[in-house]
Amino acid sequence: MAQRGNGRGSEYQRQQQALRRAQEQQARQAERARKAVEADRKRRERERKAAYEEGQAELAKVRTIGVAHEVEQLGQLLRDALVGDPPATFDSRRRGHVPKALDERPWSRPESAPRWEEFAPPEPGGLAAVLGFGRKRFEAETAEARVRFGEAQGRHKQIEEKRRATLERKRAEHRRAEQRALDAVTAFNKRLDGMREAYRAGVPAAVEDHLGAVLEASSYPGEFPHEHRIAFRPATGDVLVEIQLPPETIIPAARGYKYVKSRDEITVLPRPEKERKELYASVLAQVALRTVYEVLASDPDQIINGVILNGHVKSIDRATGQEVSPCLVTLSAGREEFGKLRLSQVDPAACLKGLNALVSPNPYDLEPIRPIIEFDLSKYRLMDSMDVVADLDSRPVLVKLTPTEFEHLIRQLFEAIGMEAWNTQASKDEGVDAVAISRDPVFNGECIIQAKRYSKLVGVESVQALAGVVEHKRAAKGVLITTSWFGRASHDFARQHGRLQLIEGPELKYLIKEHLGKDVIPGPVPPKRRSS
Repeated sequence: MAQRGNGRGSEYQRQQQALRRAQEQQARQAERARKAVEADRKRRERERKAAYEEGQAELAKVRTIGVAHEVEQLGQLLRDALVGDPPATFDSRRRGHVPKALDERPWSRPESAPRWEEFAPPEPGGLAAVLGFGRKRFEAETAEARVRFGEAQGRHKQIEEKRRATLERKRAEHRRAEQRALDAVTAFNKRLDGMREAYRAGVPAAVEDHLGAVLEASSYPGEFPHEHRIAFRPATGDVLVEIQLPPETIIPAARGYKYVKSRDEITVLPRPEKERKELYASVLAQVALRTVYEVLASDPDQIINGVILNGHVKSIDRATGQEVSPCLVTLSAGREEFGKLRLSQVDPAACLKGLNALVSPNPYDLEPIRPIIEFDLSKYRLMDSMDVVADLDSRPVLVKLTPTEFEHLIRQLFEAIGMEAWNTQASKDEGVDAVAISRDPVFNGECIIQAKRYSKLVGVESVQALAGVVEHKRAAKGVLITTSWFGRASHDFARQHGRLQLIEGPELKYLIKEHLGKDVIPGPVPPKRRSS
């Protein structure tokens, strides 16, 4: 009995051991499975991280390529104008009309007409047909089917009539639209032809309109401004062009980008300040040269003799917070002088220097310069010039000239001195008799002239009025010229103002003798001033 009990105990122990081994094996298998899953997860995480890092590195590379492309475009502004489509001319601005065909497919396909076979009831067949059963029912169904067939035919007719009417309406609308388009093209070309004739005649509005269209059509990359003002002066054949230059932010602040794994971020590789300034100076030089090129290249009739260009940039004054528009580039180039340049070979900055252009010494910091000429002829109502000097006798008395003759004589005097001058119309110009412009970089600006053909004292109120006009017109200087004289109060006021000059009869006599070669008598001799 004891032996049997021991046998059962041993068997139980073996079973327990086998169970433990099975459990241990399962546990080992589960652990291996867990480790395999964990290893697979880590592998996928490493692959995901590697792919992410590779993507970030590629993104940094793409951004670097993009900024390099931006800089490359900025370096080719002048070249793009030379090798691309030529600037617009009157011929290239003409419009053409290409007729468009009407797509009639939505209305050109008629719907299928109803067929009787689709409505006719089936005739009775078999024994019923032989015996004549169902005939009445068939006839009734046929009559009913013919009604439905007639209604379908009516609906089909209405649909077809509507379709054909719609097609004719669409054709008529298309013909009218084509005619309107043709009329618009014809009218535009007619206006353009008229503008071209006016352009050839040197009409300022026509010249300015054409050049405005030329500069507006000029294609620049990115956010380049297209603002400009144009004034043409028929007397000299010069055109003054004022353009808005791109701000310094047009130069990318980054030279490139780099992905830093340890910080998981794309960092900016800054562009050195010296490089940014050099790039910006090059951009300004290219834009200035390109503008002059486009103006002259769009003028095959050679109405324009030269271009005076001022380049401004809109910015915010850091000291005041106010909007400012400093001038950074100014130049004057004649057609013959500019035509000798091989623009495809020049260094833009050196080319500007060769043209004696004035360029801001620190354009990136928006350090302004004074333009060669800064004026707005639209402020004045100009009139045609009159040659008074040619009609002067040998010792003429200036007070015997008409007011208009005297004003034109003064204008000719300023021209002989070396300035460009125009007379203004007699009305609605605040007493301005002439406007003179100097290209002298020292004087540099717009001068308002009032001419008084008087035989007695010119009152101080005339000097004060001139001061008001100078301030209103924002002129650089005001000159009051008379055949007579001014009082002490007038001289004191002019001296305190600082931008007024008074020229009396004796000085006028000297200037006319010096610059016009005429010996004249201004008018009455002024009384002797009392000594103070």
